[in-house]
Amino acid sequence: MKNNEEKIYSYLGLATRAGKIVSGDDSTLLELKRGNVKVVIVAEDASNNTKKLFKDKSSYRNVPYAYFSTKLQLGFAIGKAPRAVIGVKDDGFANKIVELLK
Repeated sequence: MKNNEEKIYSYLGLATRAGKIVSGDDSTLLELKRGNVKVVIVAEDASNNTKKLFKDKSSYRNVPYAYFSTKLQLGFAIGKAPRAVIGVKDDGFANKIVELLK
C-alpha cells in the first residue's frame, strides 16, 4: 500500500506526462498570473524569498499552495533537474493532490 507522499509523486509524474505541469519559478509564476495554475507546490528547502513569493501570489489569486518535499525529489518526480516550485494546471490532478496533502 502506497503512502500519501508516494501517491503525490505518482500524480505529479502522471500530470507531467499529460502535459499538465509547469515547473520552475519563472514559468510557474507566469502561468499563475495567467490563471492557469490550480495548485502550487513549493519545496520545503526552497529559499524563504521563493516561499513568500508563491505564498503571497497564490493567496492573492485564491490558488491552493503547499510546502512539500525537497527540490531534488520534486524534480525527480517530474523527470527533471531539481525544482523549487511546481504548478499543476489540471483540475483533476490538482484536486487529488490537494486531497492527499491534507
